[in-house]
Amino acid sequence: MTSALPSPPASPPVPARVAAALRASWSRDTCDVADVTDWTPDRPSRGQCGATALVLHDLFGGDLLLAEVWQADGRLQGYHWWNRLPGGAEVDLTRDQFATGETVHPPRVVVRPEGPPRRCRAQYELLRRRVLDRLDGPG
Repeated sequence: MTSALPSPPASPPVPARVAAALRASWSRDTCDVADVTDWTPDRPSRGQCGATALVLHDLFGGDLLLAEVWQADGRLQGYHWWNRLPGGAEVDLTRDQFATGETVHPPRVVVRPEGPPRRCRAQYELLRRRVLDRLDGPG
């Protein structure tokens, strides 16, 4: 993976149980529609960044970060979302989704609009429900 930004710390500043619940809840059904053809069980974080960032925002607040992702040949690949928690720590549980040659550029803060997301609402709602169910379970 090539990235213009440093990778976040190996152990993100969110409870391990939350990170594990998110990762265990990812599937093709929670993947962004733009990335669903590239999603595989071997790369489960592919296309999960938007919904994951929103679920983390629901749980912890903070800032939503958005950056362009460019391919090595100069074409825009898409956009990448992650979080800056209150206190300033950045959390990016889906950074490993990118292939060699995909470069994540510096982010900008995006204010979350009121109400449900306009894009990929079903994917976000499914991921949120799965994560909350896992967090409410034993453990």
